[in-house]
Amino acid sequence: MRIISAVAGILLLAYPLAVYAGLSYWGAAPLALLLIVLFLCRIASGQLTGSGPLKHLALLTGSMGIALASLGYLFKQHDWFLYYPVVVNSAMLAVFAHSLTQPQSIIEQLARLQEPNLPPSGVNYTRKVTKVWCVFFLLNGTIAWLTCFMPLTYWTLYNGLLSYIAAGVLFAVEYLIRKKVQTS
Repeated sequence: MRIISAVAGILLLAYPLAVYAGLSYWGAAPLALLLIVLFLCRIASGQLTGSGPLKHLALLTGSMGIALASLGYLFKQHDWFLYYPVVVNSAMLAVFAHSLTQPQSIIEQLARLQEPNLPPSGVNYTRKVTKVWCVFFLLNGTIAWLTCFMPLTYWTLYNGLLSYIAAGVLFAVEYLIRKKVQTS
């Protein structure tokens, strides 16, 4: 099942490219069926990961992916496929924002995997980082939504490349700031 999970994860990262290629070579109906299988694998692999927000995130995004692919198949319109990055960003925003209402934010939970005795300054820092990621998911989801009304090439460029670069830059900047804060 780990192989299915890894393949599903990689393909979901390449989702915008898969949609672009699928629509260019096969059309909406065959692509929808392929995506439904992919999302079913995502749900199955997510159920094996244990419990917590990541399990629920896999179920939610997989279910929404199936719904969008099914609507694309049913109505023979590819526009439904384009909303999946919006769904993912919305789900990530919901998970991160909800964690701010809990005793430990999701970033704190992740930080405690490496440093179980996180000092109060670290807890404060992780809450701030969680808020920054919330803003990122809000902005990224908004841009992803706007690209749904643009030509497919623009949608693919943003959702298949630029959004990943933006997330990578944010992660790298946060990592550098964290290292500086830790040495201070």
